[in-house]
Amino acid sequence: MNVLVLGASRGIGLEFVRQYRAAGDRVIATARDADGLRRIEALGAKSLKLDVTDTASISGLGWQLDDEKIDVALYVAGTISRGGATQPPARDEFDGVMRTNVWGAMQAIPQVAPLLEATQGKFVFISSGMGRIADVASSYSWVYRASKAALNMAVASAQADYPKAILVAMNPGWVQTDMGGQGAPLQVQDSVAGMRRVIAGLTPADKGSFQSHDGKRFDSW
Repeated sequence: MNVLVLGASRGIGLEFVRQYRAAGDRVIATARDADGLRRIEALGAKSLKLDVTDTASISGLGWQLDDEKIDVALYVAGTISRGGATQPPARDEFDGVMRTNVWGAMQAIPQVAPLLEATQGKFVFISSGMGRIADVASSYSWVYRASKAALNMAVASAQADYPKAILVAMNPGWVQTDMGGQGAPLQVQDSVAGMRRVIAGLTPADKGSFQSHDGKRFDSW
């Protein structure tokens, strides 16, 4: 199986590379800097330099993948902000989160989804339970919440244009990463192992849906 991981310099993305390579799959993975590229290559994967927030970089993704056959693609790139609704977000904060979490994914879809159409493959976008409107308990990280809700909508709406592929958003759970912190209940390897099981079991009935690492499918967003 051929796997593409967009945003694999560390955390969940790098663990996807590690686990798919351990399973014997061919992996292409992206990172923004030399350190990230070296970590990818150390796992035996092909590395591509990519910054999903940079117009020139992300617009060139298609030609970097020219003639590739991709069975599973993952958009893992993401960033967070922590503020709540008692203060308006700074413009740079808002732009940075939205550009990485939403704009980058929307730039990647027209370039990568046709490759999944060709193989009737799966395109998975790492979202968050914090982007689920039905579960809002506070305004903590409200820009991040809004970005993940927007990502979910982008994935669900894009599905109609790629009917032979399966596009889903996926909640990895609260994971012990730089973003999730060491107090999170899930270790990264367990989250990724769970997501890989869910991805392997995706069927056409799951198109455009919001899934979770533990096999739960959210019926409301």
